[in-house]
Amino acid sequence: MPTNLKLDDNMVAQAVKIGGFKTKQQAVNTALAEFVQRRQRLSILELEGKIGFDTGWDYKKMRRRRS
Repeated sequence: MPTNLKLDDNMVAQAVKIGGFKTKQQAVNTALAEFVQRRQRLSILELEGKIGFDTGWDYKKMRRRRS
């Protein structure tokens, strides 16, 4: 289902130029992907203080067990 969007032509042109894209579609899709990734990373920050951390955990010991 095609959708027509009203985009800021100046912003799209800047994105194409800065990103070195060949098409507007590439620039817009990349910008959307980066936006989604950034928001997902920010949502991880909401877990701060909610996950317990075992100060006695020895990751080196765990690695030796796998060998």
